[in-house]
Amino acid sequence: MKANQLLRAAILACAIGAPIATLAEDKSVVQKTMLATVQLPIEGELPSLGSATEWLNSQPLTAAGLRGKVVLIDFWTYTCINWLRTLPYVRAWAEKYRDQGLVVIGVHAPEFAFEKDVDNVRWAVKDMMVDYPVAIDDDHAIWRAFKNQFWPALYFVDARGHIRHHQFGEGAYEQSEMIIQQLLAEAGISGIGHELVSVKGRGVEAGADWGGLKSPENYVGYERTENFASPGGAVSDERRVCAAPARLSLKHWALSGDWTVESEATVLNKVNGRIVYRFHARDLHLVLAPPSEGHPIRFRVKIDGAPPGADHGFDVDAEGRGSVQEARLYQLVRQTGAVADRTFEIEFFDTGVRAYAFTFG
Repeated sequence: MKANQLLRAAILACAIGAPIATLAEDKSVVQKTMLATVQLPIEGELPSLGSATEWLNSQPLTAAGLRGKVVLIDFWTYTCINWLRTLPYVRAWAEKYRDQGLVVIGVHAPEFAFEKDVDNVRWAVKDMMVDYPVAIDDDHAIWRAFKNQFWPALYFVDARGHIRHHQFGEGAYEQSEMIIQQLLAEAGISGIGHELVSVKGRGVEAGADWGGLKSPENYVGYERTENFASPGGAVSDERRVCAAPARLSLKHWALSGDWTVESEATVLNKVNGRIVYRFHARDLHLVLAPPSEGHPIRFRVKIDGAPPGADHGFDVDAEGRGSVQEARLYQLVRQTGAVADRTFEIEFFDTGVRAYAFTFG
């Protein structure tokens, strides 16, 4: 038992940046060590949530009304692959600790223009089984009040309204859950226990293959793109017939066909346009949107010039066929074998598709 307590103390110490070398010096004082390591600092007060433009799954919540509850604030935007891979944990914590006084609030702060459409967010909330309260932060007002800069970002708030910890990005799931348990215990909730949730993400929610990941996120609009390899470069906001070079260097991409490269996205003007990308990762995702609701865009994916077969992603079949039905992130490749440099190609058979960003896992 003491060894388990010592491990928990070490994990919590890492969470707050406390030195852990001293934790093993005297196991006879494990309880005192635990009390010392879980004295999480006060990082600030829970800002007002009153600037939310709308609430989903809940009536509007206020900082004052949340006093007495432990609160987990989760900043997200529904096409973010990094957030999607944290979702199984946040979902599990919301369910496990709801009756013990935890309130999880997802603050949806959009990255792309279509994510400001609340109907799109409503669809995502339902499709992704997000049943906790969601504050719509279209103007990033709550984001600014927290001085936040990341998707995903977790802020842990105690029952007195103090922010006691934060976690930016993926990972540290054990630490995060232990902090939830600690804040509930501080609030006087008994019988919490130390058992942690067991989570296995599926589809786009599965954890990344970090060891094989050598391709960083890349945007497709001219404002933030890198390594665009079509001859002549990206001509901003002008319709242009592009060509893809015969060979691409790793992390480079190109267009083939009639496209318009806009600041946020690249838009297809005529059928049979292609996007080609040289990547090194187990998974390849692409944020795509149809021109309007009810106008799906058919496409076909190839890897190294052939159908993906067993390496197809969640949103395509073994022949590489799929369609863009909603504005969201699409998983197009999930390799089953050894990860190596590969050439990805997607061809669209209908006009008007908007491509936003590549992400990998």
